Amino acid sequence: ITVADVRDGACSSSTLKEAASWGKVNTTHEQMVFAEATTVVPLIASDAYHREAWKGRECPRWNKLFGK
Repeated sequence: ITVADVRDGACSSSTLKEAASWGKVNTTHEQMVFAEATTVVPLIASDAYHREAWKGRECPRWNKLFGK
């Protein structure tokens, strides 16, 4: 997700499409979205929540991380 526009040199003028042409990334399942993150991230989070993608994940055990 980026608000950068390659026409003005942002993103170092390197899009996923260009990186794929160099063989640096595989874009089979990836997309570049030119949008403001504050409007797009809630949509992505809502989609993940309603697809119940989180149900199969193990709950984090934060107490192990902090040694308690």
